Amino acid sequence: MRVPVVLYEDNHLLVVNKPPGMLVQKDRSGNKCVLDLMKVFIARRDAKSGNVFMGLPHRLDRPISGALVLAKTSKALSRLSASFRERKATKIYWAVVCNSPDENSGALVDWLKKDVRTNISRRVKAGSAGAKEAQLRYCVLASRKRYWLLEVELYTGRHHQIRAQLSAKGCPIKGDLKYGAKRSNRGGGIHLHARRLIIPHPVREISVEVTAPLPEDSVWKLFATDFDGDFS
Repeated sequence: MRVPVVLYEDNHLLVVNKPPGMLVQKDRSGNKCVLDLMKVFIARRDAKSGNVFMGLPHRLDRPISGALVLAKTSKALSRLSASFRERKATKIYWAVVCNSPDENSGALVDWLKKDVRTNISRRVKAGSAGAKEAQLRYCVLASRKRYWLLEVELYTGRHHQIRAQLSAKGCPIKGDLKYGAKRSNRGGGIHLHARRLIIPHPVREISVEVTAPLPEDSVWKLFATDFDGDFS
């Protein structure tokens, strides 16, 4: 089983690289989740006899891979949660999409409404009841015969936002059957990766910046030559 890899750690926070298809926290399925795995990891490594505190200041959808922040203290959890809520964190994603966008770069501003029954967010008219404004900016980093690699900066954190907005633009993410891809990926993941994260440290007067290496698969590797080896 793939396990999260530690990208950054200190006394207050832990940043890991989440594998695609892994839950962030436990659900009814009982499948392994990042939160429990990292609690066990810390307990064993540091020989802790009691419970290990680990909080989630933000989340990644199960199919998504990449940088995930965990809080090691309640103070860090409160402050990190505020940073994400107040949009003080910079969140950069990479996505492999199945169609070329109309323009090589641009901003997307949509109103999204979550359908609780199907667990899908849909684009609706601005100001619709129950809808929330969603903002992101994208650019095309590279292209291949069948795929395009986009970099996305996420400005708001809506339910399935990147997946829903790119799909509404006619560019579904590879493997994302829920939002229009023709085929699923093996293992239940999709080609959306939380590539880079910059967050204010919850205690110290510094910013923490991490870059999450991409999953090992043939589609991500298609684009490796565009980045002069700086792809991990």
